[in-house]
Order: sequence, then C-alpha cells, then structure tokens
Amino acid sequence: MNIVTLTEAPHLEGAMWDMEDAWPSYMLEDPIADLYYGDLGRWTDRVLLAVDDGEVVAKSFRIAFAMGDGIGRPRLPDRGWDAVILWAHADRVAGRAPTHTSLLEITVRPDRTGEGIATRMIRAAADAARREGFDVLYAPVRPSGKPADPATPMAEYLQSTRPDGLPVDAWVRTHVRLGAEIVAVCPTAMTISGTLEEWRRWTGLPFDRSGPVEVPGALVPVHVSVEHDHAVYVEPNVWMRHPL
Repeated sequence: MNIVTLTEAPHLEGAMWDMEDAWPSYMLEDPIADLYYGDLGRWTDRVLLAVDDGEVVAKSFRIAFAMGDGIGRPRLPDRGWDAVILWAHADRVAGRAPTHTSLLEITVRPDRTGEGIATRMIRAAADAARREGFDVLYAPVRPSGKPADPATPMAEYLQSTRPDGLPVDAWVRTHVRLGAEIVAVCPTAMTISGTLEEWRRWTGLPFDRSGPVEVPGALVPVHVSVEHDHAVYVEPNVWMRHPL
C-alpha cells in the first residue's frame, strides 16, 4: 500500500470521491464544508490517499491557517472544524500566511478498517506537516465511540480510561498512542441545521416531537423544534495536539 498526495496522483480524484465510507448522510450537510472541499485545488498537497492495488482505501484532508494574538485568534477555536475552515478562507482573502496546520478528516474504507491504515494516515499527515515546517499537527477529533453514549457531555466522556490509563474511546486512543495530547473540547465544532423534512430525508426518522432526538451516528442529540419546523445538530469534537 502506498500513500500519495492528490498533487502526485490527480487521476485518483474521482476514485477518492467514489470511495465507500460510513458517514451518515446528514454529516455531509455542513455548509462550511464547501469552503474547503469545494476549493480542494488549493489543498491538493495536503490531501493524502492510501492506494492498494490501484484502489483508494483511505483518504485524509488537512488545512493550514493563521493563529495568534495579533489577528485576534489567540487559541484554538471552540468552533473547531468549522472555524479552522473559515479561518483558512479568510486568510486567503487577507493574504495571510499560515502559522498552524490541522487535520480535518481521515476516512478508511469500511472493509479495510482494523488493519492499522488510520494509524499510517496520521503518521503520514504528521510527516508531511513536519516537512512543511510546522512543529505541531492539530486535529479536531470525532470520538468513534461517542455515538453509543450521546447523552454524556464530551468532557465527561473523555475522562473514561482503561486500566492501562489510555482512553476508552478507540479513535482518541489511536491519537494518544501516537503521542498526541488532549488540548480541549471544541463544543461547537460543526453545526448542521435543516427543516424537519430534510432531517427525515437524511435519517429516516419521524422528527414529530420537539426536544432532543438521538440520531444514529450523532455524538449528541439533535435539537428539534416542531413549532418552528427546524432541527439543529451541534457536534462537539476534541482538540488534540501532535508534537512534531
């Protein structure tokens, strides 16, 4: 299996988008995502593809942005994933050079999970960030076990550890094993809103009562208002820091 950038293998872009994944359909409805994925030509050096026997079996996406007191961004944003995409877009408009870099996504084809491919993708992204001159790789991590426990606040969920001291959550644990540390919860990392009809289409659920509704794959409940005909999902993630 080889890991290449999209710049090195532009002919694989179609296969990259066609690669099977396990994302719930509503996770593709974040409007901020288009600022990154719709402008992917800007980021091809930071898109990594794992290729096995000519097939794309995993992909990762990374972004670079400016952060510092002088531009009113003293720390990692509470809005996590959404914010760093907005920051990078604003940096481009303002002509600011990036000072930090962050993973946005690592996706492994469902039939290839459990083979250590995700670990290889993290390492490859870290190596690429190091070559670019960054000394830290950040990641707004989406804990893989959290959908099974949507009612527990993220900060409390992260306190669960195994007897060996490692996090119970498998995806957070993978990052920790590679030397990452948990920096903070980003409580509003991604916001997805829609009408009740849209949510019914995305999930197959009735959405016929107001209040919190647990949705398969969601890290926290979706907030529903039948009276106002809308539902909003505000996903928390976990900022993790990989020293390079």
